[in-house]
Amino acid sequence: MEPVEVLPIEVRTRVFAARPGSVPEIREFIRQCAADVPLAEADGREVSNAVFRAMLDAAGPDGAVQVSCRTYPDYVEFDVLRTVTETAEPTPAGGTFADWITDVLRREGMSREAAARQLGVSAKTVSRWAGGETEPRLRELRRIQERFGDVGLR
Repeated sequence: MEPVEVLPIEVRTRVFAARPGSVPEIREFIRQCAADVPLAEADGREVSNAVFRAMLDAAGPDGAVQVSCRTYPDYVEFDVLRTVTETAEPTPAGGTFADWITDVLRREGMSREAAARQLGVSAKTVSRWAGGETEPRLRELRRIQERFGDVGLR
């Protein structure tokens, strides 16, 4: 009989609301999962893109994203799934979408009005995002990513 190697494995799973406000919490969960076995930059981008796609697919009042990580001694595997839950309320952690969009507009030297024109929304909507009053819907988030790049899922 061949010997069987048993590897220690840790599995963690969390469900997050499919909202831009969940991004910092998702980012922190992924960072914690990969703390002992850091992700390569390309792998981090791949996980970020998978989370973003799942968030877009799960858009809606009950939409949620489930992120699972399996930590082995030498590597980490992530699964990102769309799910539906009645209790998908995010808990803010770290930076907010308002902080991110404000920084992006400052970095681009762009007014809220100019950003609104490029994104196909009103200037009042961009002001509400930047003020933290509201967050973009996921279809708007896709346009934001196309115009300004990664929304910060790392």
